[in-house]
Amino acid sequence: MTELVLNPGDVPLADWKAIYRGAGARLADGAWPVIAASAEAVKRILAKGEPIYGINTGFGKLASVRIGDEDLATLQRNIVLSHAAGVGEPSPVPVIRLMMALKLASLAQGASGVRVETVRLLEAMLVQGLTPVVPCQGSVGASGDLAPLAHMAATMIGVGEIFVGGARVPAAQALSAAGLSPLTLGPKEGLALLNGTQFSTANALAGLFEAERLFQTALVSGALSTEAAKGSDTPFDPRIHALRRHAGQIETAAALRALMAGSAIRASHLKEDERVQDPYCLRCQPQVMGAALDVLRQAATTLATEANGVSDNPLIFPEADEALSGGNFHAEPVAFAADMIALAVCEIGSIAERRIAMLVDPALSGLPAFLTPKPGLNSGFMIPQVTAAALVSENKQKAYPASVDSIPTSANQEDHVSMAAHGARRLLAMVENADAVLGIELLAAAQGCDFHAPLRSSAALETVRALTREKVPHLTDDRHFHPDLEAANALVRSGAVIAAAGEMFLPRVAGEVA
Repeated sequence: MTELVLNPGDVPLADWKAIYRGAGARLADGAWPVIAASAEAVKRILAKGEPIYGINTGFGKLASVRIGDEDLATLQRNIVLSHAAGVGEPSPVPVIRLMMALKLASLAQGASGVRVETVRLLEAMLVQGLTPVVPCQGSVGASGDLAPLAHMAATMIGVGEIFVGGARVPAAQALSAAGLSPLTLGPKEGLALLNGTQFSTANALAGLFEAERLFQTALVSGALSTEAAKGSDTPFDPRIHALRRHAGQIETAAALRALMAGSAIRASHLKEDERVQDPYCLRCQPQVMGAALDVLRQAATTLATEANGVSDNPLIFPEADEALSGGNFHAEPVAFAADMIALAVCEIGSIAERRIAMLVDPALSGLPAFLTPKPGLNSGFMIPQVTAAALVSENKQKAYPASVDSIPTSANQEDHVSMAAHGARRLLAMVENADAVLGIELLAAAQGCDFHAPLRSSAALETVRALTREKVPHLTDDRHFHPDLEAANALVRSGAVIAAAGEMFLPRVAGEVA
């Protein structure tokens, strides 16, 4: 397994993606003195005898309650246990591993006041594959992702459960088997572990990484659909897009031209084609997909910044021996980024479904009705298009902006919240829906191109069609369709479609994100 070295505050998106995909991670050696200095500052601040939020006071609405020195350890344990109040299914292991890495890099910036041994335990759990069981529901995305991060922190004190090799194991048992000991939390440590945006950010980053794959795959399936419909590549002419100036649109048009270059199908209707213009789902791909690309890139910029920031509270400044209370835990930037990703994912699936609908309609595509040689006796792609429509409508419902919602919590002390966790957590489900739409489009487009034999498409698209046909044969007569859809969906999810087409053709959401 690849093991990355994290330089806190300067971790590229590619490294966060690698951790999400399974890479290990350790802190750079230079982080440890910074962590130690921050912990020493907490001791000096406490020695002043002044009330410091979350260190020797209660939390939230109870911030005015002073806690005696003899109860400081109990205070930190109590906040972890009381805040571990999430519900719902366990969050995906890759997302929680990413959350742990984000928290690790945040704590290591020396603004959280935690001890070296606390950070080393979190690092060891990440390295050894001990992933806390974290319920997916319970955060409103302000005061940090309190409940999800509290479930993580609870496992560090030996409470709760940990995933070990796919099995759910009591936390104390899992730590012991790995040669690790539960923590007794020091001043501020419980609050530092559960205060922050790392749960929302991890979910949003996971959605971003999967959305990039979705975007690139949709360019390939869209180009293949254009070929199946004998659509024109004139709308992809670079002169058109240069006049509008949007970078995403320009790059998307270039990708579509490259994917279709050298196509005999396209060459066959360059002259004497009575159609003047193609439907928008073909002609406006650069405009729609390019806009989605620009939006995803903006979200990537926001999330890269958030991932490298510190969202704890209060923040420790060792050089002045000060603890300053603020609101960096408010996840509004993440909420906006998640909403942007959701809109892009929704539109990518929406225009793909329109291409499927166009292909099955003989009046629009010029192909046999529902892409079957014997319409009537066979229904062909009639119901897969309905399935695609159902998935797109489901995504439309999910795409409603989460960031415009708020509900007061903690007796109105926390009176405006971001809903970032909601906004981010829906993204993987939305991408899964859109993946299935692209799987259907892949089959429909390949079927449409089959009708143009012996004419062939470009080298890139023929490689994609051959890959598709390895898994799903041409549909001559109706058969059980579900296995075909599952096979095509697997090709989309695995990234095999992108690899077959040639990744060099396809724009990326961020330069370093593959």
